[in-house]
Amino acid sequence: MKASILPRFPGSTARSRKGLSSARALLAGAAHMARLVPLLALLGAAHAVAQTAGNPPAPEEGLWLAQDHDGVFQIGHCGDTLCGRLIGMQYDGPVPKDVWGRSQCGLVMLTDFRLSKDENVWRGHILDPETGRTYDARIHAESAEVLKLRGFILGIPLFGKTQTWTRYRGTIGPECKLP
Repeated sequence: MKASILPRFPGSTARSRKGLSSARALLAGAAHMARLVPLLALLGAAHAVAQTAGNPPAPEEGLWLAQDHDGVFQIGHCGDTLCGRLIGMQYDGPVPKDVWGRSQCGLVMLTDFRLSKDENVWRGHILDPETGRTYDARIHAESAEVLKLRGFILGIPLFGKTQTWTRYRGTIGPECKLP
């Protein structure tokens, strides 16, 4: 995955991936994000993501519940792109880890989404934390309450699957735990 700017969420700072080379820095960032999750949930879906000057809010921004109701993503501007971070999960036991042993809590999984005006969709990449693979993806808000995400391989949307995510207005507990 190429270096990109991490999302600017309240209480965090934007850093390039190259600056996060040590596992200790990654874990410290995830632990910091875990402490901020309850605050972010209280701020509300529409205003939880800080806007970058010059980028008007996109309907795709905010908190979204994944199709299987097992994850909540916070989508927002990262410079001139959109990106998304996993901020809520259904799990028992310890916080789930990705393939590299990092906490999935706070993990940036949607990256480099750029608006394709001719198609009125955002094109970018999605990370599968269990395998470490990234896939091409498209997102677009079908309505204020519905987001469509299509992940695919080989750059061909035909070879993919679409999920329907819904706007999330619930709470998120410590360590990204969903009620």
